[in-house]
Amino acid sequence: MKTPYYFYDLDLLERTLKILRSEAKNKHVHYAIKANTDKRICRMISNYGFGADCVSGNEILHALRCGFHPSKIVFAGVGKTNEEIEIGLKHNIACFNIESAEEVQVINRLAKQMNRVANVAIRVNPNISAETHEYITTGTHENKFGISCEHLMGVIHLIEDSKCIKLTGLHFHIGSQILNMDNFKDLAQKLNIILSELYNEGIEIEHINVGGGLGINYDNPIDEPIPDFQSYFEVFNQHLNNSLFKYLHFELGRSIVGQCGELHTKVLFVKQGVVKQFAIVDAGMTDLLRPALYQAQHRIVKKNPSGEKKYRYDIVGPICESSDVFGNDYPLEKLKRGEELVIKSAGAYGEVMVSEYNLRAKPNVYYREARSSLEFAIDQQYIMN
Repeated sequence: MKTPYYFYDLDLLERTLKILRSEAKNKHVHYAIKANTDKRICRMISNYGFGADCVSGNEILHALRCGFHPSKIVFAGVGKTNEEIEIGLKHNIACFNIESAEEVQVINRLAKQMNRVANVAIRVNPNISAETHEYITTGTHENKFGISCEHLMGVIHLIEDSKCIKLTGLHFHIGSQILNMDNFKDLAQKLNIILSELYNEGIEIEHINVGGGLGINYDNPIDEPIPDFQSYFEVFNQHLNNSLFKYLHFELGRSIVGQCGELHTKVLFVKQGVVKQFAIVDAGMTDLLRPALYQAQHRIVKKNPSGEKKYRYDIVGPICESSDVFGNDYPLEKLKRGEELVIKSAGAYGEVMVSEYNLRAKPNVYYREARSSLEFAIDQQYIMN
């Protein structure tokens, strides 16, 4: 197969979804579509009964095409356009997660024009650091996302005065790729304080959305192909006071799809520098942006390992940018032109962020089929649609 290309293991995805459904029990899980919009992947997830977390109008339309029910679609995002809000109102989605006072006024006005009542949840910044990369930390005190605790009551009163908006929930999301469960424990304890204060003010909240953020094992994906959903949900079972709300919602993306995807690439040249040795591959930051954007590190392996001695390489792509690097001083068996490498854990924020910079062609996509009868049903739906 021509490289570079994405490869998705749908059998692993199905095993992940089965475990997630079992561990989530009576909780509401919305898949964060931004992580991966591949149609087959999205349709598998919707067929397991999960909802969709969308951050654009086109993501809402994509979710609907992939079988997600409108009553399970939530619309987040700090910069919703009028057209995007109207899409959500037209399709009677479950909830808008609002992030500013002015957004309340705009949604109320548009809902009135369309003779609708919009369910909304206020995204609140609990001022908790997620101990992750600064670009994916979102729950601190001063952030473009969400509303500070200090401004919360003012926004609630604004909603109460708005005839075409109904407050149904609070939304929180402190960041992504979180592996320390204490961060989620801190979030749960902070929520207890916020909810208690609102309850004392006579304000009852129907649902709490604690966002997502559960990370995956990028270092050893073979040893941990499925995240520890049990420990993740148990944190909220133990530390969140569920008497203060009715329903608990989650928005998981990376943890669902991250490990089922790989990016395959071939070695174009091996170049000896003064000190370093470079392996120049045919995939670049246009195919997988995370290493250039977040300094993310993915496990890289030879597709056909030989078990020989390992050498150190800077694994770099062909793009005319110095940041086009997949690994520095990376240990691999001796490489030569034409050998295929596999960049693991590329199922989330991989293909979905592909660009055509340098007029690069987009990579092809291939799948390993799932084996269950449910997957057969999904395939049939996919073919018919």
